[in-house]
Amino acid sequence: MRIPFTKMHGLGNDFIMLDGRSNSLPDLTSAVAAALANRHTGIGCDQLIVLEPSNTADFAMRIFNADGGEVEACGNASRAVALLHGAQARVETSGGIIELSPTKGGARVDMGPPRFDWDAIPLDYPMDTSAMPVSWDDLDTPAAVNVGNPHVIFFVRDNEAVPLDRLGPIIEHDPLFPERINVNVADIRDGTIHLRVWERGVGLTKACGTGACATAVAAIRQGLVASPATVRLPGGVLTIEWEAGSSIIMEGPATESYRGSFEWDDYA
Repeated sequence: MRIPFTKMHGLGNDFIMLDGRSNSLPDLTSAVAAALANRHTGIGCDQLIVLEPSNTADFAMRIFNADGGEVEACGNASRAVALLHGAQARVETSGGIIELSPTKGGARVDMGPPRFDWDAIPLDYPMDTSAMPVSWDDLDTPAAVNVGNPHVIFFVRDNEAVPLDRLGPIIEHDPLFPERINVNVADIRDGTIHLRVWERGVGLTKACGTGACATAVAAIRQGLVASPATVRLPGGVLTIEWEAGSSIIMEGPATESYRGSFEWDDYA
């Protein structure tokens, strides 16, 4: 069975998009997702995105990380979906309903409200998620925010000086985080958040939309920046708006790279 796909990216965070809204796709397993995501023997991507019919929204979006694990949310992919769909839409994800609005060269996405309770992150035991009394080497007292998926945020003097390739996987798999965690390290210069992200199930990434949302929310809560916040990642810039008690609004670019097709049986 030959399956069409669209390759897209948001600030270099890249996706394979499979559209099963009109024509159903074969059952997608974690093994198939990981095989397609493999950059040497597959198509290659950070996330595999599957669009499906929904009973509660205009359509549903499923998200598989490069390791094949299915996750709840992906901000950069949400913008890519908006560009692909081409119109405003309410989209069901396992992290909740989000709302997409295409813009010139990208999208504006209502990501829903953040959650801060320890069991909503989730953590293994109760603690203050605005200043967690934990540390890994020189990284300490992080904030934790769930923006559809779980994030821990460290504000540091120089995010480039943090050995995130070493500490990222250690923190991701720490027993404190029963569903693992996305790890963000950020510094603030001239009112701009400079951010690097170790993404759960992916590794170091050029951009992470939900990481930008979580980090901006944590920074606004701590009075480090005002809304709207500018977040600069290695792949480019996002704008994040948030006020206490409201939804997070993310705006930024998305790009279609190319289209193609593959034989399902080659990866199943």
